[in-house]
Amino acid sequence: MKRTALILTLGLGVGAAGHVLWFNTHRPVAAGSLDTQLAWMQTDLGLEPDQFERIKALHERLEPRLLELAAEVDRLRAEFATFERERLEAGEVDFLKVARAAAERRTLGRECDASTTQLVAEATRVMTPEQRKRYLEILAPALEDAGHSRAF
Repeated sequence: MKRTALILTLGLGVGAAGHVLWFNTHRPVAAGSLDTQLAWMQTDLGLEPDQFERIKALHERLEPRLLELAAEVDRLRAEFATFERERLEAGEVDFLKVARAAAERRTLGRECDASTTQLVAEATRVMTPEQRKRYLEILAPALEDAGHSRAF
């Protein structure tokens, strides 16, 4: 009886330890720091530590401009939502304001495209040909969506 209890206890202990270990290694990465946001690149592309540090430095250098562009996108989305709300409530449209906002949206779209192109181009310069191919395959759907339709 003691032997059976020992085997069951050991089995449960090893099973629990395996369970905890598996979940700790497969836990999703938190989206907090730049390191955690870029961890997928290091893992999926097999980046060397020096490659990772160079790509991280690139993101740190470009981050202020990208955050500025993101804020502008949010502002324009809110502006277009206001136009739509006014149209529905008042039944009127200030076509001049809408035209200016549309022109600003096109300009902002070109700036976003240029920033994205710069980021991708500079990141791929750090990669080996195999890593570059895999990186561009991963990004292809997002880059195509960004080029064909604006989400704002």
